[in-house]
Amino acid sequence: MSLICPNCESEYQEGITECPDCALELVANKEFRENLTTEEDYTVIYTCSEEYVAEMLKANLGGAGIQALIIVKKDRNFPAVGDFAVIDIMVKKDDAETADEIIKDINSDKNESEGSPI
Repeated sequence: MSLICPNCESEYQEGITECPDCALELVANKEFRENLTTEEDYTVIYTCSEEYVAEMLKANLGGAGIQALIIVKKDRNFPAVGDFAVIDIMVKKDDAETADEIIKDINSDKNESEGSPI
């Protein structure tokens, strides 16, 4: 049975219990592979056209302990006027409901502040 470092993914034979590079306890290779995150674990929670908006939302979600991924679907090879980019923010399915509430809260605060006179 081979063992693997959960950080650097170096594989070791039995008898070695700690990664010499990362100083982490090794886990069974099979156990490690079974617990890998896949794209099926994620869902699109928000779509926008500006990367800075996606980055700000990702930062807010991260502050709430929610890992988010930004997927940019921009074709830089197609010359066209305007920005036709579609940017998806994805979170783990287990975090989707909370992430949706956070994004709705952020957007409602933004809409309220835009409507009030200064």
